[in-house]
Amino acid sequence: MPKIVDHDERRLELVDATWRIIARQGLEGATMREIALEAGFANGALKPYFPTKDTLLEFAFGHVFNRTNQRIAEVTAGKNGMAALRAFCLEVLPLDDERVNEARIVIPFWQKAVNDAQKAQIHQQSMAAWLDTIRQFLAEAREAGDVRAAVDDSILAGQLLNMLLGAQIEAALSPESGTDFGHAAQLDGYLTLLAA
Repeated sequence: MPKIVDHDERRLELVDATWRIIARQGLEGATMREIALEAGFANGALKPYFPTKDTLLEFAFGHVFNRTNQRIAEVTAGKNGMAALRAFCLEVLPLDDERVNEARIVIPFWQKAVNDAQKAQIHQQSMAAWLDTIRQFLAEAREAGDVRAAVDDSILAGQLLNMLLGAQIEAALSPESGTDFGHAAQLDGYLTLLAA
């Protein structure tokens, strides 16, 4: 009887291998040959799943974004306003090795998106969804009296998103051992200012 191959599982194995390679060697070191070797596959075995490194990077970004959104849904369930906003931000911030590695996938994707309209659109849609969620939590917090800043919520949402993305850049560019940049304290400081 032929062996049954779980193609979705194979794709995720390749994405995980890609993360490990990029974390150790950067995007340029993540050749298809290195990724196949890291995942324990023959070099040609990647082609049916990802014909090019570019398609693998696109899938990896989508996987990171979906995984982050799944964590966000779990930690914000049953919360609203400021509690939900803080929980959302803590899941996006690169506060541990796993999320630092996720940032190391996202940054090369952004670099490619500068000259690739399809990747730019994926990024814009992803960030628009996050901005909508941030604005919703801010509106709930303002209604509860937890946000009193005399600045429009759309501007606050943009500031907060830029802070989260900037934290990812800082973490992605750090030495391998660095994960403590004070991001959680910076977030709490920012949220405290919103109540002033």
